[in-house]
Amino acid sequence: MQVSGSRAQAEGLRACFEEADAEALPFDDASFDVVVSLIGAMFAPRPDHVAKELLRVCVPGGTIAMANWTSQGFVGQLFKTVSKFIAPSGMPAPVLWGDEATVRERLGQGLSELSLTRRQYLFDYPFPPSEVVEFFRLYYGPTNRAFASLDADGQAQLRQELETLWAVHNRAGVDCTTVLAEYLDVIGIRA
Repeated sequence: MQVSGSRAQAEGLRACFEEADAEALPFDDASFDVVVSLIGAMFAPRPDHVAKELLRVCVPGGTIAMANWTSQGFVGQLFKTVSKFIAPSGMPAPVLWGDEATVRERLGQGLSELSLTRRQYLFDYPFPPSEVVEFFRLYYGPTNRAFASLDADGQAQLRQELETLWAVHNRAGVDCTTVLAEYLDVIGIRA
């Protein structure tokens, strides 16, 4: 993860970045005071394994923090649009990590405290919705995979629906794009 390491270094932070499987973390039990997943672990196919791993590697009294898209928010709507074009994977919907009851069920037994707050993330781009869709087609995993799995007609239809979604939610003018996207802020204290 060279980019993250470079960014941390530029900020004067001592940090080590290691890519790992959220369902089988390569760390000893109680290795970390703080365990964080920002819009990441929610995409692992077996959320029960993810929850166990987050709890396992966190020290008692340590913090588990997550930010997860909600099904009701903009990104949840984006996922619904994309899912009309590709077959479901069979895994639980990633946005279930954005549901308070589901998070309580998955993590609650291992926590002494749990705070769940819905917040807004600001997508702010200096280009119109059509170019945002192209940006997401190139760089955002779920959208990238959806486009790659479709023929030319399917891609054109998906592009049109995504452009409409971004345009309807756009709070800026026609030459830029500003969209609020709801996420669930999860802060738990390991029991």
